[in-house]
Amino acid sequence: MLTYAYQGKVAVVTGGASGMGFETVREFCKAGATVIMIDLSEKQLTTAVGRLSHDCLNAVPKVCDVTDESQVEKVMSDIEAEFGRIDFAYNNAGIQSPVAETAEASGAEFDRVLSVNLRGIWNCMKYELQVMKKQGSGAIVNCSSLGGLVGIAGRGAYHASKHGVLGLTKSAALEYAKQGIRINAVCPGIIHTPMVDSMLESEPDAMDELMKFQPIGRLGQPSEIASAVLWLCSPGASFVIGHALAVDGGYTIQ
Repeated sequence: MLTYAYQGKVAVVTGGASGMGFETVREFCKAGATVIMIDLSEKQLTTAVGRLSHDCLNAVPKVCDVTDESQVEKVMSDIEAEFGRIDFAYNNAGIQSPVAETAEASGAEFDRVLSVNLRGIWNCMKYELQVMKKQGSGAIVNCSSLGGLVGIAGRGAYHASKHGVLGLTKSAALEYAKQGIRINAVCPGIIHTPMVDSMLESEPDAMDELMKFQPIGRLGQPSEIASAVLWLCSPGASFVIGHALAVDGGYTIQ
């Protein structure tokens, strides 16, 4: 992990109580930023705060359902009122969907996945941008997936949502580049998170098949995604606009 100096900066991380979000919270904290850790579950947030080491006391938990625009508007307004700014945002909250061929898939399940993975990111980005526009600066990283870059049979709803994140990211990046706000996306591969653990347990055959196409031969670690997010927010990525950064162990280059 590179070393960053983010003292005095304010970062927002959604889905921050576990997995890639939690590790990104930890790394932003270690870099000196005040980190607003947003998650749906108050219980998981309390547990997550307890897991952070004593040198990560600058994490502030806030409960919010990212699918509810009014809740997102309020939490972003509260952050601005309390901290005065939002410098970085990692819009990470997301869910997976069970394997289902398109003709057999549930419309309700399709709507559920898109409401979190795509509408949730739109909700968050909308109100993060309203704060960043006032200060004339900021960096946003949206969490897509290898599923935003390729198709996999049986994963239509999830891949539709993650492809959508990339379209949203690119369009917004064009709108705000001249206003000092950089917007990019990270595309994680198969990462060792609670969501993937659940998939390994419930869909072992499907996951075994996916792992055959992981050239690096192992699961990715949440900290490896956090590294990419912090770099995309850093001055080192100052000329990176609207990019979809694959962090996937080589999966999508085959």
